[in-house]
Amino acid sequence: MRKKSYWLLKSEPDVWSIQQQEREGNKGSIWDGVRNYQASNNLKKMKKGDCCFFYHSNIGKEIVGIVEVVNEAFIDPTDKKERFVAVRVKFKSKLKKPVTLENIKKNNNLKHLSLVKQSRLSVMEIDYKSWKIINKMGNI
Repeated sequence: MRKKSYWLLKSEPDVWSIQQQEREGNKGSIWDGVRNYQASNNLKKMKKGDCCFFYHSNIGKEIVGIVEVVNEAFIDPTDKKERFVAVRVKFKSKLKKPVTLENIKKNNNLKHLSLVKQSRLSVMEIDYKSWKIINKMGNI
């Protein structure tokens, strides 16, 4: 059996927020519009059942919830040239306490994360140990 992977997805809350994601219910929504090859390659690695932190970028700069991959990578319908992929994710939960980028940077056990080192990357993998630390920080 395949080991579950963990990810972080960034979205500007004035474009797509955790509240909008929650309203989509069990059908979920397409995570599209990714136009960075490294981020797109990460989308291609995602498998059904993988969990992702939902990060509000630019406004807030904080992890606010968790979503689950329900459909693996497919051609992004917003990409006319059909070079990039999208996935479908559904809402799982909100963090009781959002975890800010500032607090992540202060934690020595999280300084290796792409969120800190490659701040512009919109889709990134999170190792299991860091996943657990961030969940604890968010009071889950």
